[in-house]
Amino acid sequence: MNWRTPLPPLGMMVAVAVLAGVSVVQVFPWLPPLWASAALLAAAAILFRQSDGCRFIGGVLFGIAWACLVGQSVMESRLPTALSRQDFAIEGQVLGLPQREDESIRFDFRIEKGSVGAPVGERVRLGWYGQVVPKIEPGSRWQFRVRLKRPMGVLNPGGRDFERSALAMRIAATGYVREPGLARQLHPGRGVDRLRDQISARIAQALPEGNGRFVQALAVGDTRNIQPGDWEVLRATGLTHQIAISGFHVGMVGGLGALLMSALFRLFPGWGRRLPRPQAVALAAMFSAFAYTALAGFALPTVRTWLMIAVVLSARLLRRPQSGRESYALALVAVLLFDPLSVLAPGFWLSFAGVGWLIWCLPQSRGTGHVRSFLQAQGVAVLGLLPLTIWFFGQASIPGPVANLVGVPVISLCVVPLALLGLLLSTVSATAAAFCWHASARVMDWLWSALEAMADWPGSMMWLAETGFVAFALACLAAFWLLLPRGTPGRALACVLFLPMLWPDLNPPAPGQVEIRVIDVGQGLSVLVQTASHNLLFDAAAASPRGLDMGEAAVVPTLRALGVSHLDTLLISHGDNDHSGGMQAVVRAYPGVRVLGVEGWARPGMGLCQSTQAWRWDGVNFRVLHPPPLFPYLRNDSSCVLRIEAGGRVALLPGDIGRQVEQRLLNMHPGELQADLLLVPHHGSLTSSSTPFIHQVAPRWAVVSAGAENRFGLPRAEVLDRYSRTGSIVLNTASAGAIAFRLDASGAQLISERRGDRPRYWREPANPGSGYAIGNQSSDR
Repeated sequence: MNWRTPLPPLGMMVAVAVLAGVSVVQVFPWLPPLWASAALLAAAAILFRQSDGCRFIGGVLFGIAWACLVGQSVMESRLPTALSRQDFAIEGQVLGLPQREDESIRFDFRIEKGSVGAPVGERVRLGWYGQVVPKIEPGSRWQFRVRLKRPMGVLNPGGRDFERSALAMRIAATGYVREPGLARQLHPGRGVDRLRDQISARIAQALPEGNGRFVQALAVGDTRNIQPGDWEVLRATGLTHQIAISGFHVGMVGGLGALLMSALFRLFPGWGRRLPRPQAVALAAMFSAFAYTALAGFALPTVRTWLMIAVVLSARLLRRPQSGRESYALALVAVLLFDPLSVLAPGFWLSFAGVGWLIWCLPQSRGTGHVRSFLQAQGVAVLGLLPLTIWFFGQASIPGPVANLVGVPVISLCVVPLALLGLLLSTVSATAAAFCWHASARVMDWLWSALEAMADWPGSMMWLAETGFVAFALACLAAFWLLLPRGTPGRALACVLFLPMLWPDLNPPAPGQVEIRVIDVGQGLSVLVQTASHNLLFDAAAASPRGLDMGEAAVVPTLRALGVSHLDTLLISHGDNDHSGGMQAVVRAYPGVRVLGVEGWARPGMGLCQSTQAWRWDGVNFRVLHPPPLFPYLRNDSSCVLRIEAGGRVALLPGDIGRQVEQRLLNMHPGELQADLLLVPHHGSLTSSSTPFIHQVAPRWAVVSAGAENRFGLPRAEVLDRYSRTGSIVLNTASAGAIAFRLDASGAQLISERRGDRPRYWREPANPGSGYAIGNQSSDR
C-alpha cells in the first residue's frame, strides 16, 4: 500500500451536508423514536454509495440521525420529571473549578453512587449556601444530601437559554446541598483540576496586588477573579475571545510546540535518523496543544480546537497530503462526530466560520508580508463574522477592529507566552516563575489601560434588536458578496443586505395601542410597557446577594433584544428584592431613566408613585390607583397599583398587594377595576386574589410571574382555581417564558409566549399544573 497517496476526499459538500443535518435537529420540538433514526442511518449508508447529489442527501440524513441519537441519549440521562425537587443521598467527585461567593459556593459534581432515582454517572450542578461554607477542592470526593430538579431556566428575547447550555454540557440536574452537617469529604482534591487550582493560587500569591486575574485566566483557564466590569470592557472592545484559554490560544501553543521541536532538530540533526522531522514536529504540536487543553480543564471549545489540530496533523503523520479545504472538511466532520451538540455553542460557529472565511479569502499567503497578512486576516474575520456576532450576541463593538489589531498580537505574542513560561519555570524556580508572571501582568496592565479608554468611547457598544433568520441569511450573503475578489460587480450594493439585521422592523404599537410584556425573571417581577413612542418598566426583578442579578441577566438583555433604546420611566412598585433588586442594573443600562418608588422606601433622587398621578402617552392613559399620599410603608401593601387604558380596554398591574388593599381598591375605585388583563397579585399567593377582587376585575387574561418549582409553592392551586372558575385564562411565566399582549379597542390579544412560540426538544414542556394548559385551551392566537 502506498502511504503517500492522497486520502479519498471527504469533500466539503459532504461536510456541509452533515453540518446541515445536525443543525436542523436543534430546532426540532421533539426527537423521533429510535427506529426512525436507525432508518435514516440505513438510508444514509445507501445514498453515500451513489452520485454526488445522493451523497449530499445522505450526509444530511446521517447528520439528522446522529444528532437525534446523541440528543436522545442526553435527554434520557436527565433526572426524571417525577423525581424533580426530591432529596437524594449521593457520593461523587467535584468537577472543574468551584465558584465561591460571599456565602455560597457553586460547582459541578459527577455522581458515582446515589439513592434510588439519583442520576448516577451523570454531571449535576450544585450550590452550597450558608454563612459557613467549607473549602471544596477541585477533584475532591464528597458525600452529600442534596435536593435536585431538572435543568430549567428563564426564557426571554435576547436572554441566555440555560436549558440549551445544560444539554450541551450534559448537566442532568441542578440542585443544592441540604443538611450541610451531614456533608463529608471522602478524599482530598486530585487530578488536573486540582493542579489548575494550585497553579492559580501560586499566580495569585506571586501577584498580590490583584492584577493577576488575566494571567490566571490565560495560564490555566481560571476566570473566577475576572469581574463583571472587566467583561463589560472586553465586550465593548470585542476581545472576550482572547481571555481564558480559547481555541485560538490552543492553536497558538501547538504552533509554539512545533517551532520548539523544529529548533531542536536543527540543533541535533541526528534525531532525524530515528524519526523524520515533519512527523516529530506534528507530534510536538499535538502534544503541546493537548497539554494546554488539559490546563483549560478540557473545556469544550479547547477540546474542539485540539480535535481540529489532531485531524489535520494526523494526515502529516500518515504522510497523506491534503489540501486546506480537505483538512477543514475532515476536521468539521470529526468535531460533529465527537460531539454533535457542539453546534449549540456560538463558539463552534465562530471558530469554523472564521477559519472557513480565511481559507476561502486568503488561500495563498506566500509573497505577502506578515503585517499585511495579519491585517487582511483581521479584516476578513471582522466582516465575515459580523452577522454571526450580531445573531448570537445582539451587539457589535465599534472599536473592536482597532482593539483586535492591538490586543490580539499583544496577548498572543507577549501575555500568553510569558504566562506559560512562568508556568514551566514554576517547577524549578518560584522566583523565575514570579518574574515571568509579573512581566505578563505588567504587559496586560498597559494593554488594559488602552482597552478601557476604547471602551469609554461614546457608543463603543452597538446593541441591536433580535432579528429573524431571513435578516441573518441576507447579512451572511452580504458578507460573502463583500469578500468576493476585487472587480466583482455590485459589491457596494451588498451593504443594503445588511440593513434588515442592523435596522430591523420592530413593529411598535400604533398610537392608541399599548404592548405589555411580562419578562420571565424567575421568582420576581418585571413588566415592559410600550406605547408608540414611550417605554415604561414596572419593577426590575431580583438581585441575589449570592451574585445573580436578574436585572442584568434577564431584564436588560430583553430590553435590548426588543430594540428599546430609551426608557422613559422605571416604576418600582415596592422595595422587596424580587421587585427592586435589579434596579441598579437597569439604571446603568439606561442612565437617563426617571425612577419612581413608593413613599417610605424611595431613595434620594427618585420620584414618588402616588394615587394622585395620571398621564397620557400616545393615546394611552396611565393612572396610579394606590398608594395615596402619606400612606405608611407596609412593604407588599404599599405596592404601586398601575392602571393602563387603551381604547377603552384596561390592564391592571397591582404589584404584591394583599387582601386588605384589594378591598380598599374595591371601595375607592369600584368602577375602574374591571380589566381585560390582570397581573396576578403577589405571584399567586394565598394572601391575595380574594374572591370579591377577582369577581370585580373579571380579567380575561390573568398572568402569574413566578419561578419554576419555586420554594414558595407559587402560584397556589387554590388561587388558580378561583381564576379558572371566573372564566379567566391563566398563564404563568414559569411555563410560558416571557408573555406579551397588545391592548387596544379590540381587547387584550396574546401575541407571544416565548416557550410556546419556540419549542425545542431540550426545553421543559409546559406544566399543566402551572396554568399554561388552561391558557392554551382558550387562546385566541
